[in-house]
Amino acid sequence: GTSGPRIMVDAHMDELGGVIRRVTADGYLTMQMLGGWFDQALVDQRWTIIGSKGPVHAITGIRDIHLVPASERNKVFPRDSLFLDVGAKNAAEVAAMGLEPGDPVAPDAPFTVMNGTQNYLGKAWDDRVGCAVLVAAMQKLAHLPHPNQIFWVATVQEEVGLRGAHTASEVVKPEAGIAIEGGVTRDAPGVHPEEAQEILGHGPALFLYDFSELPNRKFAALVKQVAKEKNIPLQTDLIQGYGDDSAEIQKSNGGAPTVNLVVPVRYTHAHNGIMNRGDFDHMVDLM
Repeated sequence: GTSGPRIMVDAHMDELGGVIRRVTADGYLTMQMLGGWFDQALVDQRWTIIGSKGPVHAITGIRDIHLVPASERNKVFPRDSLFLDVGAKNAAEVAAMGLEPGDPVAPDAPFTVMNGTQNYLGKAWDDRVGCAVLVAAMQKLAHLPHPNQIFWVATVQEEVGLRGAHTASEVVKPEAGIAIEGGVTRDAPGVHPEEAQEILGHGPALFLYDFSELPNRKFAALVKQVAKEKNIPLQTDLIQGYGDDSAEIQKSNGGAPTVNLVVPVRYTHAHNGIMNRGDFDHMVDLM
C-alpha cells in the first residue's frame, strides 16, 4: 500500500568470501578473507573465483602430512599461510584463466537434502535462508490486504559491517524494521548451554540480545503474542558474538523499533551448514 507504517523487512544477500590478493610466480594465488572466517574452516576447501572470463575452480592447498613434522600436525594453519591452487603452473597461466588481484572468491559447497529428513545441507544459509523467507512471504502477502507499507530489502555487505542495511535504511526511512537471519544452534556437540539456545527443528527464533542490537521490547512481545495465537513454535536466543542488519535499521530515521528473527542453522560461517525446512515454513507463517 501507499499509506500506513513504513515497515522494512530485511535479509542480506552477501556471504562470507574473499578476494584475490596476489598471484605468485609459480601460479598460486593468495586471498584476503572477507567476513568472520574461522581459520579452522579454511583449509582444504573448494572455492569459485569469479574471474573476467567466468568462474574458475580452486582449492585452498594444504601442506602434505607426509612432510609435516610431528610437532606441527596438531596446529591450526593460520589464514596467512594459505594459498589457492587453480592448477596453473605459472602466473601467465593464471592470467590466461582471466584471474587477477581483486577478483571475488566464493565458497563452493553443493546443496543436499540430508538422507530423507527435513534437514537441508548447503552453504551460506546465513543469509540465503533469510532471502528465501523474504521471497516466500512476498508471494503470500501479494494477495492479502494489510494496513502497512512494506519495503522488502535484500542488502549487501552485511558480513563486512552492515553497510547495505545502513544505506538501504536511509532510502526506506523505516518506522519499524524486521531482519531475517540465520541463527545459531545449541544442539551440536560441544556447545555450552549459555552460548546459544536454539534447537534445529523447534521453530524460528527471536533474538533477545546480540552485541550489535537490542530488540524493541513491545515489538518482541508482539512477535511472541502472534506466534502464540497462531500456534507457531517460537524459540528465543541471546548470542554474544553476533551482529546483524537490525542494528543499522534500529539507528536509522531517528530510531526505529526492530526485531531480529532467525531460522536456526548449524555450523554457520563455514562451507557447509544445516537448516530445517519446518523451521523455514514456520518462519514464513510468522512473517
